[in-house]
Amino acid sequence: MSEKVILHYFNARGKMESIRWLLTVAEVEVSEDSKLYGSLMFQQVPMVEIDGMKLVQTKAILHYIAEKYSLYGKDIKERVMINMYSEGLMDLMEMIMIHAFVSGTKAKLDDILTKAKERYLPVYEKALSGPVYLVGGKLSLADVQLLECTLMLEEKFPAILADFPNTKVSLPRATVPLKFLQPGSKRKPQPDEKIKKTVMEVFNLTNLNL
Repeated sequence: MSEKVILHYFNARGKMESIRWLLTVAEVEVSEDSKLYGSLMFQQVPMVEIDGMKLVQTKAILHYIAEKYSLYGKDIKERVMINMYSEGLMDLMEMIMIHAFVSGTKAKLDDILTKAKERYLPVYEKALSGPVYLVGGKLSLADVQLLECTLMLEEKFPAILADFPNTKVSLPRATVPLKFLQPGSKRKPQPDEKIKKTVMEVFNLTNLNL
């Protein structure tokens, strides 16, 4: 009998989306519960029920899943490289996620494009100038997040990878089941007005001006 993994989060991408991607690559069946519970450690989501535990904090969850399913390198040196690539991608994806909730969106979008092209993508382009994978010649958490991030970027800037051919060609897209990339899958769409309203109400936010 396969293990039961339950994801607790909004019916939205947010910080849970990288976890969904990683579990999909690991071929783990999951169910989702959008109810938010008051007994959460630190009163925060995402929360993942796995192996009899209730895990919170996005990085801790990702590292546990990556380690469990052999997507976290062979030794401490590979793991620290995976972490560096992963955290750079998380910084960039967080900018994209927050964009939906900020004012002055055109200027913020231009800033994301500039940082993506000048600060982040050149790092991955250089790392993929020969290898297919970022670390150790093997698929890892960092590769999965690179795929997720570049697809998020292409939603905003369709031609962005034209200047980064190594990144575009080397993306291990075949490692993600095609059904995950199709409408109706567990992959969540970009946030619509309903999701934005829910998030703003739950966290008692006004329109962010970051």
